Amino acid sequence: MSTSGQQQFRYTQTPSKVLHLRNLPWDCSDEELVELCKPFGKIVNTKCNVGANRNQAFVEFADLNQAINMVSYYASSSEPAQVRGKTVYIQYSNRNEIVNNKSPGDVPGNVLLVTIEGVEAGDVSIDVIHLVFSAFGFVQKIATFEKAAGFQALIQFSDVGTASAAREALDGRSIPKYLLPEHVNHCHLRISYSAHTDLNIKFQSHRSRDYTNPYLPVNPTAMEGVLQPVVGPDGKKKEPESNVLFASLENMQYAVTVDVLNTVFSAFGTVQKIAIFEKNGQTQALIQYPDVTIAAAAKDALEGHCIYDGGYCKLHLSYSRHTDLNVQAYSDKSRDYTVPESSLLAMQQASAVHATPPVWHNPQSGPVQSSAGYATTGTVPGQAPPAWNPNLQGGGSTFPSAPTGYPGHSYAPPAPAYATAVHPPGSSQQTNHISTGSRPFSVSQPFQPSTMPPGGVPPPGHAPYHG
Repeated sequence: MSTSGQQQFRYTQTPSKVLHLRNLPWDCSDEELVELCKPFGKIVNTKCNVGANRNQAFVEFADLNQAINMVSYYASSSEPAQVRGKTVYIQYSNRNEIVNNKSPGDVPGNVLLVTIEGVEAGDVSIDVIHLVFSAFGFVQKIATFEKAAGFQALIQFSDVGTASAAREALDGRSIPKYLLPEHVNHCHLRISYSAHTDLNIKFQSHRSRDYTNPYLPVNPTAMEGVLQPVVGPDGKKKEPESNVLFASLENMQYAVTVDVLNTVFSAFGTVQKIAIFEKNGQTQALIQYPDVTIAAAAKDALEGHCIYDGGYCKLHLSYSRHTDLNVQAYSDKSRDYTVPESSLLAMQQASAVHATPPVWHNPQSGPVQSSAGYATTGTVPGQAPPAWNPNLQGGGSTFPSAPTGYPGHSYAPPAPAYATAVHPPGSSQQTNHISTGSRPFSVSQPFQPSTMPPGGVPPPGHAPYHG
C-alpha cells in the first residue's frame, strides 16, 4: 500500500491479463515497463506514454495468472511498485488485450508535432527551431502556435525517414543553452508524429515559414526588429514595441469618444487611425501612429493616468500586434485620419441626404406656429407664397438642438483633462501642453507621474456618466 494514502489497486474490477499502470514518468520507456513486470511472467505487449500527461501505460501478460500474481504481490507488499523513484499505481484493465500498440502520434509521418517545454511563446524563435531540425535534413515548412500543452511547432520534412531520424535523435533532449535567451533555464523537446502531411503556410512571418516558396508574401511582423522578443539588461523579456497602442479604460464614469481619444493622443504626434470597441464588458481602443517612436512616447507618458479628473477613465496601455488598422473612415467607433477631408465631407453629405426624411406638403393647410415662435404658412390656392425672410433663416433651426449630455443626465461631461494648448501667434515659442488637472506639462519634457493629482471630483455642474 502506498505511503501517500492513495489506494494503489482497484479490487472491484474483473481480473485481466492486461494491467493499467498510472503515475509513470512522462517519458517512461517500454524497457522500463518490462523490467518492472518481467519477474511475474512473460510480457507479450506494452503501450507507453498514454493519457493527457503521457504518464500511463498498459502491460499485457501471456497468461491471466501472471497478471494476478503481480497485482497480489504489490497489494500485500510494504514496498510499492516504483519507476525512477515514483510510486506506480496498478489496476486491472477493462480490456483483455492490447490491440494497437501505436497511438496516432506514434504512426510515422513526414510532419512532426513538437512541444517545447519550459518556455513561453517567443523564447524560442522560428530560426532556432529551423537550425536544430535542419541538421537531419531539409526542413520544408514550420508553423508555431500556442495550445493548452504549451508552445508547439509543426515541422514538415520531405519524407518520413528524415522525420523519423529527427524524432529519434531529439525526443526528450534539450535545445542547446547558447541558442536560448539567458532567462530560460531549461528547454525540453517532446516530439510525436502529426497526422498532417502538407502544411498550408499562407505567408512568411515570425510564426510560420515555407522554405519551398521564396515568392510567398511576407507578413510585416516578420521584419527584423518588429514584434520580436527583446530581452532587457535584467534578463527579463521586454514587451515588443509597435506603432499601434492597445488601450483599455477603467472607471468609465464618462463616455470616451473617438474625438476625446484623438485629443489625448495627438498631443504626442499625428494620430492616423482610431478604433473603439467593447470586449468582456470593458471599453478598449486601438490607436495607430505613423511610427514606433511616437507610440512609445505616448505610452510612457499616458500609462496609468486618467482622461478626466477624479480618477475617471483611467488608461492602461500596451503595444498591439497590429501595424495597420483596417477601420471605417468615419463612424462613431472609428476614424481614419489618413483619408482626405474632402472625402470625409462627401461621406457626411451623402449620409445627410439619406437621413433627410421626405416631407409631404398639404396645400389646404393653414398657418402653423413653429417651435421657434414664428409662423410657417402652407401654400393656399390663389395666394402667393410668403416672402423669404433672411432673419428667419439665420435665426436658427426650427428644431430644438440635440442635448450635449447623456440619457438621464442634465449636464455634459467635463472636457478631457488632457487638453492641448498652443501659444498665441506672435509668441516666441509654441509648445503643446497636456493638462493633468493640476498644472500642464510640456510634451517636449519628460512626463513625471507625480504631477498627476491623486484624485478629485468632476468640475461643478457635471454629473458622472453611468452608461
